[in-house]
Amino acid sequence: MKILIVSDTHKKHESLKKILRGEREIDLMIHLGDSEGYEDYLAELAGCPMEIVSGNNDFFSDLDREKVLQIGKYKVLITHGHYYYVSMGVEDLKKEALGRGMDIVMFGHTHRPLLDYSRGIVTLNPGSVSYPRQEGHCPSYAVMELDEKGEAHFSIKYLQ
Repeated sequence: MKILIVSDTHKKHESLKKILRGEREIDLMIHLGDSEGYEDYLAELAGCPMEIVSGNNDFFSDLDREKVLQIGKYKVLITHGHYYYVSMGVEDLKKEALGRGMDIVMFGHTHRPLLDYSRGIVTLNPGSVSYPRQEGHCPSYAVMELDEKGEAHFSIKYLQ
């Protein structure tokens, strides 16, 4: 199983279109917020099932602010992150996810990619495909793949 994880598209979809052309056979796309009303369009672009949550710029949205997903043997919390003050650090988010028995927590909001394996939980931020803030400012996204044994493997990828 191959899962594409993106966040913070902010009405700019060209980078996402390039990503979708380059990544083959996606089984699920997860969008971690700030789609700004384009969730139906993004689902159509993905061409596969999509899970999405609201972000701080999704004004008047009826999207859920977070979701719990079961991906293979993993319990996954997806959220934009702003309710957990992720711009100040991820400890509150990790604590919440661990307290709820999650294996993985995914968030956006900071526009900076992060892949952390600590405290018994995988913490993942794919960065932003539209307004990256990390050094080099390359649009970024993440891929989660489940191998034949059901084990998850993660990678952060960059558009050049």
